[in-house]
Parts: sequence; structure tokens; C-alpha cells
Amino acid sequence: MSKAWIAVASAEHVRIGREAGFMQVCHGKAAPLRRIRPGDRVIYYSPTVTFGAKDRCQAFTAIGAARDSAPYQVEMASGFRPWRRDVVWQPAEETPIRPLLGRLAFTQVGANWGYQLRFGLFGIDDEDADVIAQAMMQGRRDSASNVAISASSTQSSVRGYPECGIRGL
Repeated sequence: MSKAWIAVASAEHVRIGREAGFMQVCHGKAAPLRRIRPGDRVIYYSPTVTFGAKDRCQAFTAIGAARDSAPYQVEMASGFRPWRRDVVWQPAEETPIRPLLGRLAFTQVGANWGYQLRFGLFGIDDEDADVIAQAMMQGRRDSASNVAISASSTQSSVRGYPECGIRGL
């Protein structure tokens, strides 16, 4: 039976993994990736745009499913050898967490619900995963509608979140 996970990384790092078809968590550690099974849903939350910066993003930035392959190690610059896992990323819009806070069970544990984000990877229930997926897909549909509306009108009042690269929400 598949499970759903929230992984945490900067939006910049998530976008790199999304384009290349992989995920990486907890500064490249293998153990968290070994908890994920093929078919498990993975949803990335990005507190910031840039790793180590204070440029807030606070959005879900990717959603997909783990492939059948096991975690693997890659060689990067300066001897850094992070572990990765391949993921089939779905087309989806980056979606702010704030409008979803009252609907997600993992945010109902009290004022310090965000503490669990420090772990870098944690399991969530299917209902929360469905709420997030629906919001990310709705954002995709809304963006497509906004493009069509913008093309047919001379004025556009689309509000976005440019600091995180989110448009059309």
C-alpha cells in the first residue's frame, strides 16, 4: 500500500530535481529516502526560494510518485555524494500553504505544527495528500484559464506570488 510524504527543500533545489526526475532530502542522506517505497506520493514543501536564504516561499512546489528504483548516490563537486531517488513528477502549479492550513490534518497539531518540517521528510495521511494535490492541480487549471483570459482581454488582474515564482493564484 502506498503512502504519502512531505519532503522539505528550497524551491530552487526542488525545481532542479523536478526537471531531472529525482528527489533529494536532508542534505543528501540515504536513510529518509529508504523509507519511501515505489508508488508512494511525494509532495515537496519549500519554506524558501533559495537554500540558506530568508526569501520566503512557503508553498508546495512539486508532487509526484516514487519510481521502482532504489535510492542511489551521485558524485557532485567537492566530494559531496548525496543520495537521490527517482520520481515521476506530475505537472502542477506551485501552491501557497497558507490557504490550506485549516484543511490539513498535519497543521492541526497546535501552534508549533511547522516543527515537523525540520525533519526534512515526514508521512502524511491520504486526505492531506489529496487536498494538496487538488490545490496544485486547481492552480494549474486556473493558470491555463488565466492565459486564455489574458490573451482575449486587454487588462489582467491576476495576483501572484512572484517571490516564489507562483503566478495566477
